Amino acid sequence: MTAITQPGPPLTQTHAEVTRDVVATLGTPSRGYYLALFGAVGMFLVGLGTFVMLLKDGLGLAGYVHPVMWLVYITTFVFWVGIGHAGTLISAILYLFRSPWRTAVYRSTEAMTVFAVMTAGLFPIIHIGRQWIFYWLLPYPNQRMLWPNFKSPLIWDVFAIGTYLTVSTTFLVVGLVPDIAAVRDKVSGWRKKVYAMCSLGWTGSDNQWRHYTRGYLYLAALATPLVLSVHSVVSWDFAMSIVPGWHGTIFAPYFVAGAIYSGIGMVLTLLVPLRKVLKLEHMITEYHFDNLAKLTLLTGSILFYAYLMEYFVGWYSANTFEQTTFFRRAFGPQWWAGWSMIICNAFVSQLLWFRKIRTNLTALFVISIFINVGMWFERYVIIASSLSNDYIPYAWAQANPTWADWGILVGSFGWFLMYFLLFARTFPIVAIQEIKEMIPMPRRKRGGAH
Repeated sequence: MTAITQPGPPLTQTHAEVTRDVVATLGTPSRGYYLALFGAVGMFLVGLGTFVMLLKDGLGLAGYVHPVMWLVYITTFVFWVGIGHAGTLISAILYLFRSPWRTAVYRSTEAMTVFAVMTAGLFPIIHIGRQWIFYWLLPYPNQRMLWPNFKSPLIWDVFAIGTYLTVSTTFLVVGLVPDIAAVRDKVSGWRKKVYAMCSLGWTGSDNQWRHYTRGYLYLAALATPLVLSVHSVVSWDFAMSIVPGWHGTIFAPYFVAGAIYSGIGMVLTLLVPLRKVLKLEHMITEYHFDNLAKLTLLTGSILFYAYLMEYFVGWYSANTFEQTTFFRRAFGPQWWAGWSMIICNAFVSQLLWFRKIRTNLTALFVISIFINVGMWFERYVIIASSLSNDYIPYAWAQANPTWADWGILVGSFGWFLMYFLLFARTFPIVAIQEIKEMIPMPRRKRGGAH
């Protein structure tokens, strides 16, 4: 394990070396990259095949039983929406605070945000069953005078996901323009023509930089409220109902903290192997992982507190239905999901109090896997346990996910990883221009020489 000696990239690196090293990541892919890409495509094909079966035979293939009519698909929808929040936090909020360590990691988190939201957007469509009429969710005038029910959580999600995807994609594309221009100047042939078209005529003039920095600042300010608003809207899908375990004012901050926590977990899962495969160890250093781990510890501790308050309020309310719901989450038929959630999210992250663990990349990667698993189980527990134990005990039922649920879940990971891997080999995964800004100017020696 290499000790941390300085914040950010090595001070001996020059501007030319930064461009050279990042452009080198866009060269001929390694065997490991192809294996990862083929694995992702294979996972996606599993999900696609499962979806075709759902189109053919209907949602009866999924594990729905009355009254549990939200299950794995809505669980995974909330999971993927949460994954995208770390990207906006690191790229927008930390940019406004001028945090120096974000420069090496924010590009990959922005890409992760866009692809995670693209993945999440598929699940309301999958969940409605009759996918060919999904456009009924859109509020547009039509001859049938058919308007969506704006009280439906599905409509809220359409607006939340649509807004978040639009702003996140714009933020990513705008930030890419100067770096694409840098790549354009280093390649030749048809690739130069493609990058020239994507760089939108960028020349790096003072006038362009002045407008660019101002526009990027405005976009960051616009994207920042989305971190709070989007997952708050998703949490209100549940909190606005009177289902036991859902009707709570803690849901909005609880979901936002959990979203950032799960998003940073996915960032760690992607960055640890990516820096090795692309040979970017000198740019994405242990210093950056240490700061990501501290952010993980902060949000994990907030989530730990939210868990404690959720169970305490359920007990203190003296409401039999609330108490029964939370008791069955820990000791009911699906206790394994409840304890997986608590162990992976509340306890595993507390290991990050220790600096040796925060700077050990193997340990961080393992912890990030636990976080991803735990955050999926959190959404599953919230949805499945509450719907299983409603106000009428004779109607209680335990839903058991089927192969159709797991197939779509696997396919969603394949869809996400496929796009992320393609992006990493097509566009700079590290922000060239912002890394250069962190390199100090060379000092002049006596006599005017450098």
